Amino acid sequence: MEISLEGKVALVTGTGPNIGSGVALALAKYGAKVACNDVDDSPIKACVARIERGGGEAMAAPGDVTDEAAVQGYIGDVLERWGRIDILVNNAALLGGRGVLDESAEFFERAVRVSALGYFLNTKYVARSMAERGIKGSIVCMSSSNGWTSSAGIIAYAFNKGGVNNFVRAAAMDLAPYGIRVNSFTPTAPNPDNPELVAERARAGLSPGGILNQRGGGLGGPTGDEPWRRPVRWSGQRAPMIPMGPTGTPTDIGHAVAWLCSDYARLITGIDLVVDGGARAKNFAYAPAAPEDLAGPLPLIVLDETPPAYTG
Repeated sequence: MEISLEGKVALVTGTGPNIGSGVALALAKYGAKVACNDVDDSPIKACVARIERGGGEAMAAPGDVTDEAAVQGYIGDVLERWGRIDILVNNAALLGGRGVLDESAEFFERAVRVSALGYFLNTKYVARSMAERGIKGSIVCMSSSNGWTSSAGIIAYAFNKGGVNNFVRAAAMDLAPYGIRVNSFTPTAPNPDNPELVAERARAGLSPGGILNQRGGGLGGPTGDEPWRRPVRWSGQRAPMIPMGPTGTPTDIGHAVAWLCSDYARLITGIDLVVDGGARAKNFAYAPAAPEDLAGPLPLIVLDETPPAYTG
């Protein structure tokens, strides 16, 4: 089975250097023309350049996903240039945050607007463009392991991602009569494999993986001087948590999203596709073998140049 997105046009929101950029690159590698959206110009330019280096075709689609006029504007720009949109990947979100005891109303509201209103507006106007043109398209909404089970210190993010899951089911029902499919995709803490991002983290003295963007104060917020405070999480040594070993990379996500948007997935709608090395399936009491005893998955099928080795 050879996946081909030739002749299709994709819009990816939130094309920052990790998941968004990885998905956009994969869609382009499989043949789609890709419009790259973000609220900032810098990640858009980097994503477009990455796609073009790989021989793909891309365009910038800047704009705030929570601004209805802006959303209509950049969708209109894509339609003016390429005449259609076959694929939408809703990925824009605010990362990081604090726990329920410490999160600000301002950040919580903004985070909810980006995921909730952003996914809604892009789905609405892209789906309308599909229906008007008789396009039986595919819409993928990025969820998270934190939308199904959660962690301390990310109350807004967990709230958003939980909402994404039922938004997908409802939108799938609304759009099924038009042949438009809507699904969610759940990764968990992917390890970056964008060569530029890996190199940037190495220069900053950071490891390749881990949380890429979190607000000051760390997970859970500042402890302060309140005598009743408890630690937000245990930081001691843990057994390996992922049955397959790694949690995957944005390239793993990109391969799966490309397949989900292909004609091979023509009857798949209203579901959540999980690519997490078995993390969600794992019983809380189960611990896989020691890292050196894990066979691990098959080698990654890379779409970009090999990331530079981390030498920190």
